[in-house]
Amino acid sequence: MIFSPDSLSGILSQSRRIAPATTLKVAYSGGLDSTVLLQALARLRSAAGWSLEAIHVQHGLHPQAEAWLEHCRHFCDALSVPLRLERVHIGDTAGSGLEAAARRARYAALLRQLGAGDVLLTAHHQDDQAETLLLQLLRGAGVAGLAAMPAEAPLGAGWHIRPLLPFGRDTLHAYALSEGLRWIEDSSNLDTRLGRNFLRHRVVPLIKGRWPSATTALSRAAGHAAEASGLMTAMATSDLARCRRVDGSLALSPLARLPAPQQRNVLRQWIRAQGLSPPPAHTIESLLDLTRSRPNTGHAELLIGDHCVYFYQDGFHLVNAQADEPAQPLAWNPAQPLNLPGDRQMRLTDTIGAGLSKAAITGRRLTVDWRQGGESCRLAGQPHQQALKKILQSSAVPPWERHRIPLLRVDGELAAIGDRWVCEPFVARAHEAGFLLRIGPGPGH
Repeated sequence: MIFSPDSLSGILSQSRRIAPATTLKVAYSGGLDSTVLLQALARLRSAAGWSLEAIHVQHGLHPQAEAWLEHCRHFCDALSVPLRLERVHIGDTAGSGLEAAARRARYAALLRQLGAGDVLLTAHHQDDQAETLLLQLLRGAGVAGLAAMPAEAPLGAGWHIRPLLPFGRDTLHAYALSEGLRWIEDSSNLDTRLGRNFLRHRVVPLIKGRWPSATTALSRAAGHAAEASGLMTAMATSDLARCRRVDGSLALSPLARLPAPQQRNVLRQWIRAQGLSPPPAHTIESLLDLTRSRPNTGHAELLIGDHCVYFYQDGFHLVNAQADEPAQPLAWNPAQPLNLPGDRQMRLTDTIGAGLSKAAITGRRLTVDWRQGGESCRLAGQPHQQALKKILQSSAVPPWERHRIPLLRVDGELAAIGDRWVCEPFVARAHEAGFLLRIGPGPGH
């Protein structure tokens, strides 16, 4: 397809996300592709009624970064397009590399600029799509990965649209030359040590030398994969509804009755539904192994990012693995609520003949800490001490919640286990003034 403002207008008119009052925000690096996109949109702006802005993300990785920023400012001034600057710092690159870390930082910056209903436009084109598909093939990606880059996708409070996907790099270059446009050439795009650049400069030219329309065909294949991925997602959503419990855990019995490909599909969808990226294939296979072996354990079996998968009561539970209890005990003045980790709050309320004996704790030192191992207490009405571990297990407290239960101590002696149990000798007797210990949402709720 030949690029022109009219052909771009035709693409945008097919989107239900763009109305005359929509604010379009263009990710503008100053390179060829985003320069063409921004200039064409500026031409269409008056007739279409859009509000148009440019966003320039500066990583500070290149010595000419400030000069590039000035170039972008001059071009936006010439188009009467407001330019928003986002300076980002590239953090830890361990495990992903500089390229991936820069991409994450860039999208986080763009996301900050999106308001409700705004549309972010990026200048990814057909050649980018073909390169992405090849990279995903070389990584052994599944159907979702082979779908490469979607033309439209929700992003934050708005939408992300790639209107140049039908256009090849050559036609964008030809348009830029015909319009006398100037753009930035980033020398890092020539570094073939980076996978995408190696494909772009070494591999794709060889392929196109033999099959001239290869990028068009590869982009079309990505579209077929996207369609198949959509069907798989619909099937996974339906299957997941039959396997997911009210608390969000995944029941293994209905899951195990599905064929293995559907099990994998459901597991990915279950993880996605909880806001996480699907894990690698080997992690999914490890989860499948657990559905067959049904281990009699409640310990964390697998890590997925900063979450743990627990097998418990014939189901999978996905729990944030980041510990949120402090290392040191908390001193507590019971006249005031005590703020706990995880945005929870502990408080005492007056009662009669139940809970903690007011006389037993008044005027004494109260502290709150968490399980370290080896704790025990004699529960009200019980003749002997019991290990805290046994109390929690026999009461079916999920393993991942046990370390989060605050322990109230009076002068160092265990007096209450969360808001569920009171230990002797701190139990309020019949008709005795007492306190009910309550744990609820903290001030952030």
